Amino acid sequence: MPFDEEIRFATRPGWLPRLVWGPDLNFSVSGLTNKTMKLPGNLSAALLALAALFTSGIFARAADAPKTSTNQVSKMNAIPDGAEAITLGSGCFWCTEAVFQQIPGVLSVTSGYMGGKTKNPTYEDICTGKSGHAEVARVVFDPKKTTLDKVLLAFWKSHDPTTLNRQGADAGTQYRSAIFYYTDEQKAVAEKSKVKVASAFDQPIVTEITKAVEFYPAEDYHQNYYQLNKNRNPYCRVIIAPKLRKLDLKE
Repeated sequence: MPFDEEIRFATRPGWLPRLVWGPDLNFSVSGLTNKTMKLPGNLSAALLALAALFTSGIFARAADAPKTSTNQVSKMNAIPDGAEAITLGSGCFWCTEAVFQQIPGVLSVTSGYMGGKTKNPTYEDICTGKSGHAEVARVVFDPKKTTLDKVLLAFWKSHDPTTLNRQGADAGTQYRSAIFYYTDEQKAVAEKSKVKVASAFDQPIVTEITKAVEFYPAEDYHQNYYQLNKNRNPYCRVIIAPKLRKLDLKE
């Protein structure tokens, strides 16, 4: 598959189906292939109920999270000698972590917060959208086994960088697309990568490329979230698993 078509396929907004009315009041579903298929009334009703669940917040990300700001904050994994780190925001950090944990050459992934004004933010602070932070994942990789360019290719393929402050149903500045670099060399690689993939998208890329500031590791219950909750939280099954499947990664 050509480079730009590979990107288009991977980032096509099919991981969260768009539910629309067909002429006969049955549902149509636009998915990965951008094809529309008519569904019988009973299945349409089921999909309508599913859409209602999303709207009502039953599948909301915060629904399964502890409701206290006293949760223990996770410790950052140390960066081994010779390794390199880049911090990436691509929407929900549960999704970002689940993707990069499977990318060859990646040594560790830590979910956290970066880019805001609030000191030592909690998840509750982030959810208000007022802290200024983005949900991010600090990705540590071995330059002998992969390159920053390859890491960024996975980044572009794993989310839609053309939607401002939104990924699917997750909306707010905390879900913005962002690359936080640590060196001038990383900045140059990121900017070149952004230009390289731009033609693969129908809309302009809105990803911010910004010098990294203080990284705040998220609470313990956010770490390794998909692996620990994929059979428990519907968000994992409905949102994260299809994304992994589309990227040919293990569910």
